[in-house]
Amino acid sequence: MKIQSVKGTRDFYPPLMAVRNFIADGWKEASRRNGFEEYDGPIFEYLKMYQVKSGDEIVEQLFNFTDRGQRHLAIRPEITPTLARMVNQQINALPRPIKWFSVPRLCRAERPQKGRLREFFQWNIDIIGVDDVLADAEVIYTSIDYLRSLGLTSRDIKAKISSRKLLAGFLINLGIPEGQLDTIYPILDKKTKLPEAVFDEMLAKVISHKRTAAAIKEFMEFKDLSNISDYLLEVIRNSDEGTEAEEELERLLDLLETMGVGDYCVFDPGIVRGLAYYTGVVFEIHDAVGDLRAVCGGGRYDNLLKDFGGPAVSGTGMGMGDCVLEILLREKGLLKDGQIATLQIDNFVAYTDMELQKDAISIAAKLREKGEATDISYKSGSLKKQLKQASNAGAKKCIILSKEFIEDKKLIVKDMGTGEQELINADTF
Repeated sequence: MKIQSVKGTRDFYPPLMAVRNFIADGWKEASRRNGFEEYDGPIFEYLKMYQVKSGDEIVEQLFNFTDRGQRHLAIRPEITPTLARMVNQQINALPRPIKWFSVPRLCRAERPQKGRLREFFQWNIDIIGVDDVLADAEVIYTSIDYLRSLGLTSRDIKAKISSRKLLAGFLINLGIPEGQLDTIYPILDKKTKLPEAVFDEMLAKVISHKRTAAAIKEFMEFKDLSNISDYLLEVIRNSDEGTEAEEELERLLDLLETMGVGDYCVFDPGIVRGLAYYTGVVFEIHDAVGDLRAVCGGGRYDNLLKDFGGPAVSGTGMGMGDCVLEILLREKGLLKDGQIATLQIDNFVAYTDMELQKDAISIAAKLREKGEATDISYKSGSLKKQLKQASNAGAKKCIILSKEFIEDKKLIVKDMGTGEQELINADTF
């Protein structure tokens, strides 16, 4: 019986593994460059942990099971709840600010589609314990810093920034009860993902007043804080929360300008983020054309630790998946098949006669002891074939053992880059 891989998963043959490592290594480098420490947690957690954060409906989106001890568990679909649990467990011992990053393997039981698989890898960065909007700026900057290092310019991607606090103040001042907001957020988050007629129909089910619905749609279309109509601005500023959010956004955009990434950033109140736990700044980074899902997204979650039984400590963070990112890099010509070497070694040891195999093995072992990546031909044969094998392995040098020279304790060392070669003493090894 021929068994296929599970739909929505990937087999990482060496070329794809090289791409995966290229992306993950870049994530880790950008994290450390910006002052984040790495952490990780278990691949599965108690199911109730995800229900606390997202409600009972999340169960259908998870790979969940009951173990032999009758415990209800789930394979992690994200790592933010794990982060909250871990921080809460040692909250009094951890120095603040807590700046952590992780690159976990995650699973979601959903329909696979372009840029969204059932199993994927995600880069998460979080700053906990900083109330100032500077922490939000750091998260957004670090995200852009990584993408910029790949060669993506402000013409390729845009960080679209808004505020859940601004939206909440706006909706409440339109007369929408605060208790209804968590129902509205997921709908508003779908505005750019659905045909206008479909979105209008969904919105009408929760907002029956046409003028209120029209005001919400008008608000979500603005792209400049200084260009919001007087009517909408009056609604925003009709509460301390709305005024505070407006000031936070202005300072955030100014900080990002100071950091040198202002040209990547735009104000976009259409960015809502569907999850209920966001409390302040929210953002998503999209390809400038807008054909793909968000490359990444995140925001401020000042109540999350408290929701998981801990103290009220502020936090902000971001998640970036590898699937959409890889598609974007390929579309921009920044990642091509065969571009990333699956193997690159320092030395390849070749030999022209089986009598020389033990000498070749000894030399390879000594080079490896020195910390030099070294491979060896497993059988003698045509030197041409062995040189091709060395080239395919990305070897910098090929050390050739030949009966013609070995009696004089000499070896040929060929520079695979220049093609130059020289005789050296075998005693060197």
